[in-house]
Amino acid sequence: MKLATWNVNSLKVRLPQVQQWLVDNPVDVLCLQETKTVDEKFPVAEIEAAGYQVAFTGQKTYNGVAILSRHPITDVTKNNPLLDDEQQRIIAGTIQGIRIVCAYVPNGQSPDSDKYIYKLNWLKALHEWLAQEQQQHPELALLGDYNIAPEDRDVHDPAAWAGQVLVSEPERAAFVRLQEMGFTDAFRMFEQPEKLYSWWDYRQMGFRLNRGLRIDHILLSAPLAARCSACVIDKVPRKWEQPSDHTPVIATID
Repeated sequence: MKLATWNVNSLKVRLPQVQQWLVDNPVDVLCLQETKTVDEKFPVAEIEAAGYQVAFTGQKTYNGVAILSRHPITDVTKNNPLLDDEQQRIIAGTIQGIRIVCAYVPNGQSPDSDKYIYKLNWLKALHEWLAQEQQQHPELALLGDYNIAPEDRDVHDPAAWAGQVLVSEPERAAFVRLQEMGFTDAFRMFEQPEKLYSWWDYRQMGFRLNRGLRIDHILLSAPLAARCSACVIDKVPRKWEQPSDHTPVIATID
C-alpha cells in the first residue's frame, strides 16, 4: 500500500494537478492539506471519477483537509475531539485496517505571536488524542503538513532560520514527543540524498535555488514502520506551472 501526503495550497486551483499526479502515481491513499474549499463545493465527482473515495472537512479561504482512497474509508473523525477549534485541520479514517490521520498543523507565524501559542497548544492536544487513537488502532499513520522541520538537516540554511517559527525548540520538541510515543519518521528510515525538502518559498527563487524545508511528514506506528520499504519526496509537481509551494511525500507499506 502506498500512502502519500500533499499540501496543495487550494484544491480549486490545483485540482487538475492532483488528477494528473494520481494518474502518474496511483497511490492507495492521498492526504491533502490546505484544500481551502467549503464542503458544499468539494469536487467529489471529479475525485470519484479518478477512482477514489474521499472524506473531507473544509472552510472558506483557509485550512481544509481531505483523505482520498482507492479503498473504503470507515470510522471517519473530523477534527480533534479533545480540542474546541473551528479551524478545519484534522480528518481521520480507517482504510484496510490502517488508521489514517491527515493533519494540517498550524504555522505559528512567529515565536512571539498568539498564533505560536495556539500552535503549541494544538500540538499538545494532538498528542493527547493520538495516545487514545493508538489504543484502538495499533496500525496508525499520521500524514500531513506539520509545519516543523525536525532537524537542522531539514533546513537549507539552519543559521538563517535559527530561532524562527518552524524550527524553534518547542516545535521540534513536539515532534520528538510524537517519536517518543512510538511513531517513526518514514523518510528517515532510509538513506536519503542531502538537501531534500518538501516546501520552498515562492519568493526569491526559493525552489530554483533549493532554499527549502522538510516540513511534510509521514509518521508510522511501530507495526507499520516494520513494513515500510520506502519513503520518497516527489519534487516533480513543484516544477509544474502555478504549483503548490509544497510537493508530495510517499511511503510504501508492504
